Amino acid sequence: MLRFATWKIVVILVATFGSMALVVPSLMPKETRESVARALPSWAPFRAIVLGLDLQGGAHVLMEVDTADVIKKLVDGVVDDARRVLRENRVAISGGIGRLARGAQVRFANDADRAKALPFLQNMAAPIGNALTGTSARSLDVTQMPDGAVQLTVTEAAVNEKVRRAIDQSIEVLRRRVDPGGNKEVSIQRQGPDRILIQIPGLQDTTGLKSMLATAKLEFRLVAEPGTPPGDFESLPNKDGGRIDVLKQVMVQGEDLTDAQPGFDPNGGGPVVNFRFNIRGGQRFGQATLENVGKPFAIVLDNEVISAPRINSPITGGSGQISGRFTVAEVTNLSTLLRAGALPAKLTVIEERTVGPGLGQDSIDAGKRAAYLGTALVVVFMLVTYGIFGVFANIALAIHVVLIFAGMAFFGATLTLPGIAGVVLTIGMAVDSNVLIYERIREEFKMGRSIISALDAGFNRAFATIVDSNVTMLIAAVILFLLGSGPVKGFAVTLALGIMTTIFTAVTMTRLMIALWYRYLRPQKLPI
Repeated sequence: MLRFATWKIVVILVATFGSMALVVPSLMPKETRESVARALPSWAPFRAIVLGLDLQGGAHVLMEVDTADVIKKLVDGVVDDARRVLRENRVAISGGIGRLARGAQVRFANDADRAKALPFLQNMAAPIGNALTGTSARSLDVTQMPDGAVQLTVTEAAVNEKVRRAIDQSIEVLRRRVDPGGNKEVSIQRQGPDRILIQIPGLQDTTGLKSMLATAKLEFRLVAEPGTPPGDFESLPNKDGGRIDVLKQVMVQGEDLTDAQPGFDPNGGGPVVNFRFNIRGGQRFGQATLENVGKPFAIVLDNEVISAPRINSPITGGSGQISGRFTVAEVTNLSTLLRAGALPAKLTVIEERTVGPGLGQDSIDAGKRAAYLGTALVVVFMLVTYGIFGVFANIALAIHVVLIFAGMAFFGATLTLPGIAGVVLTIGMAVDSNVLIYERIREEFKMGRSIISALDAGFNRAFATIVDSNVTMLIAAVILFLLGSGPVKGFAVTLALGIMTTIFTAVTMTRLMIALWYRYLRPQKLPI
């Protein structure tokens, strides 16, 4: 009981004072903290606890995938694939490929051509999912109509799978756009099958945020020349007014961009975006400009022509420039969007609100009052009931709270209002472990054991009970974290940290203090 190895005492002291050092930045004014952080090396764990949206205010935006846009893209893919398959296999069609709301319809010149094309069209129906899912659904329904046409219909399973993938890809793209440095504590998560929730603590003006949520689909196409077949081009709005006819064929896509930076035209043309392609994009861009010297080349962003310069010479260096009467703010925002990549589908804002800092301060004040009151009642109870042992428990309790906040600062966890409730709950749980130990010591002493024997038996025999109770609570906290979202996760984080620090403070630290008390005072009876 009284034997504590030197290394154990050193570990306890290092953990205690190290935790205090981790909490210090959270107690500093923001300006002081930032100046100190700049003076320290980048690897130093000098960071404050991040307050959640409910504590410091911020922006809350709920977005939904535009299912109609997803279906349109799937139909476009079906039409293009059908045209390609029939062209490659030299199958004649009559009247072109008709576009339907959920697919396409192909009419053939005769029955022989239809019979020849049918197997190729049926092969376009790819399975949905993978071998792990075990699903038998397919992307297309291929049906022969009574009038001889073949209809290709996009299945509901294909739409749902496309929406699911669009959500997964959009979350990563939005994260790169909104929080490129990864240090803003932005929360971007799935809400249901087709929605994304974005929460940014501290942001009060969502104007800039909404501009960053644009699709940002960049394409390079040729401007349609007179006499181009109607099915090969489309009319798109021009940024400078009017409309421009551009070919549907995309020469180079923005997904091949590796970098995009704002700059100024050296010839005095104003703000521009300087971009650079990867090897594949550079080759395609060079080939496209080589074969179309003298023709206008449309730069299309989200189905709007932002610039249509003429190709004066081949551009083979893998880089280029986008101009179009932009402002400095516009080229900066456009560069950010292009670097982050395009969204796979159109997202629509269906809910938008901001939480003001005043409401956040009210939440902080209410949480503080609850924490202070709960802590005060626990401290008084321990002092009245257990005397000097209660003092030891209260000291361990204070270090327990410090350890929780130190862990949150170290791991970059966000403190929310439910998180404060989790801290208050763990305060009661921490002293509950001390109560188990002290009551066990009291029972052992009443049974005739000596003080030293009662102290040792109390800690050893209560330890298993403490571990069992805390492990069950830790399992519940893990389940809450894995299955919950938002505030529930915040509660689970503080609860889990509190449970892990409880065993350290209520058992190890309290045992060390009682051992030192007994070693130096040599009492003749227990103070409880």
